[in-house]
Amino acid sequence: MKRTLSLLVAVAMLMTMGISSVAFAQDTPVTITFQTWNPGEGSKINDIIAAFEAENPDIKVNYVYMPYSDHLADLQVKMFSGEGPDVFGMNAGAPYETFRDFEVDITDYAVASDGENWQDSYLPFCMNLLNRNGSYYGLPLGLTYAGLIWADMNYFTKYNVQIPTNYTELKTLCDTFRANGELPLLMGAKDDWINKDCFTNIADDIDSDTFYAAVEGTASWDCPSMIQAFQIWQNCFTDGIFQDGALGVNVYTDTWDMFGTNAKAPMMYNGSWVMDSYLNMDPSIKAVFSSDSSNHKPFLIDWNNDGKSSGLAASVDVVLCMNTNSQHKDAAWKWMNYLAKQGQDVLVNQSMSYCPSRTDIALNVQGMSQNGTDNLNYIVETAKTNTKGFRTIPYADLDDQLGECLSAVATGDMTPEAAAAAMQAVSASLQR
Repeated sequence: MKRTLSLLVAVAMLMTMGISSVAFAQDTPVTITFQTWNPGEGSKINDIIAAFEAENPDIKVNYVYMPYSDHLADLQVKMFSGEGPDVFGMNAGAPYETFRDFEVDITDYAVASDGENWQDSYLPFCMNLLNRNGSYYGLPLGLTYAGLIWADMNYFTKYNVQIPTNYTELKTLCDTFRANGELPLLMGAKDDWINKDCFTNIADDIDSDTFYAAVEGTASWDCPSMIQAFQIWQNCFTDGIFQDGALGVNVYTDTWDMFGTNAKAPMMYNGSWVMDSYLNMDPSIKAVFSSDSSNHKPFLIDWNNDGKSSGLAASVDVVLCMNTNSQHKDAAWKWMNYLAKQGQDVLVNQSMSYCPSRTDIALNVQGMSQNGTDNLNYIVETAKTNTKGFRTIPYADLDDQLGECLSAVATGDMTPEAAAAAMQAVSASLQR
């Protein structure tokens, strides 16, 4: 009897413990991991996470920041082993395609949350970039625009020169700066991503339709307009447009230091992401961009002297993707949808991390100087009417080949004709 009673008590205790465990489990928030390289450590991301968790007490966000190359390498290892973060940032273009097997088609989630016309909340450019036969594998967090030359107008005033409109005027201007002991146009040509931005800008200016058709394999790279684009790229080095030794200089620790930190150069090739400098509290950067003497202007160039200016090339800077291996997809969707909406508003208007990808975000950047506001308006208004196409090539082999060709053309180790032929050979081998 005692034995039976003991067994009954034990069973009852186990059942009670089980019930308690279930109850506890139900009260315990789900934790999802969000990994990305951007927005980084200095952004408002922690504030956004705190606001999200306050609205969703049943979900906790574990934020993991990594530099870009480390981020991609880490994802590749983890995801092929069936792990990885629940939500991850991805570059539009080749990386977005490369990780497709690990990206959830979020279309049904978006429809359930925001209706059949959910895409209308985002700029058509973004949706076109991310659309894969009616399916979407991520949300666009923000836009960047390439093709801009940034001018420190204090140098222009000092030497009584004007913003150039075409390549010939740009060369004359660079010659003038060099003759006075100044640097010409700064280019961080050690980084192939900025080289691709510049080449895309040149090719867009010459013949945008042919360039993007060549990317998609419906036109040949080995054609006069593409050869001309490679030739103009080479001329930028041989004509002294770019500073001496540009191929050994990277963007963020070299050209940025010279232009954005020390104000020792009149011009820099860069993109819309420079705009966050107007909110930077680092004393040296603030002195260059937000002091009473600060005066910058971004501008576009007519690279082939045909009378029409080049346009901007745009890209979704960060695509928010959901991991197919995630065990908490509903929670993951709530977080990425919140970040793309309320979070993006914060990232745009409080830290200027991106230009907005959503149509319902009103620009009202807090703490920006008048010069910064004027330049932001110039970029946004220019983008509305003069965005030629995408910054990114969605085919990894073709993208890699372009980087190699641009370096070789710049050094003179490859002719523009040979570069165009090499690009066409890779293009012809692709299965799109």
